[in-house]
Amino acid sequence: MYKMIVSDLDESLLRDDGSVSPKDIETIHKLRDEGVKFVPNTGRGFASVQPLLATIGTKDLAGQYVISYNGGAIVENKDNRILVQHTLDFDIADQIYRLAMAEGDLCAHVYTFHHVYVANINEPERDYLENRGVDFQQFSAPDLSQFKDQAIAKVIFQHLDFGVRRRFYEKVEDNIKTPLTVTYSSNRYVEFNPDAIDKGKAAIALGEQIGIKKDEIIALGDNSNDLSMLQQVGLGVAVSNGIPAVKHAAGLVLDATNNDDPVTELYEKVFKQA
Repeated sequence: MYKMIVSDLDESLLRDDGSVSPKDIETIHKLRDEGVKFVPNTGRGFASVQPLLATIGTKDLAGQYVISYNGGAIVENKDNRILVQHTLDFDIADQIYRLAMAEGDLCAHVYTFHHVYVANINEPERDYLENRGVDFQQFSAPDLSQFKDQAIAKVIFQHLDFGVRRRFYEKVEDNIKTPLTVTYSSNRYVEFNPDAIDKGKAAIALGEQIGIKKDEIIALGDNSNDLSMLQQVGLGVAVSNGIPAVKHAAGLVLDATNNDDPVTELYEKVFKQA
């Protein structure tokens, strides 16, 4: 029997308007009543998902959790207690940021463990963040010197053209030899995390802390930064709108898109038939 579901948010659990469907909220409550933990496993910071936790009924509860920053932090919801955190070396983050600013058309996000800072924002990105309810602070600087004394979880860069994001990743790869975990997400971001940090390892690490085996974990996702968790846990589940690689990696591909009650379909196909 599965004991934990770790779920991506954008384009997986969340509908296009940034909300969770009423049916899925009801299903998540039902899962919790049945002893199954529902854990957001997201690239976002844990501070920015507090309204979501309130919606699904796990905000500020002991024994309920969030995985943030693509596995960079594991947090117990009660008092936002950080159980595990991994930081991106400041000099590396600064080098990546300066390379991005030299491009001129990339929007940069710098994630500390409590705040999101955004530079060179464009209107599509502003609209997207506001739609998702992300609380962010704008800044403008040629480098990250203002963050020298803060722990940085990750840096990500937005552009709607995948070719631009891909070329920037190649530029970073050519200029920075330190190993990094690099993923694409939401059809708009290229993300840079510390080496060997991913959603899958974090899901398994959380399971180990609370006595849940990896074979007892389900992962729900749609994009390349979800691949690690779909591949490493007991059952990987892809929404219908997932990219081909995610569908190929999944043990179950839902008929539902993120707009069509995916958690409810997952429950009906996996838990009701168990």
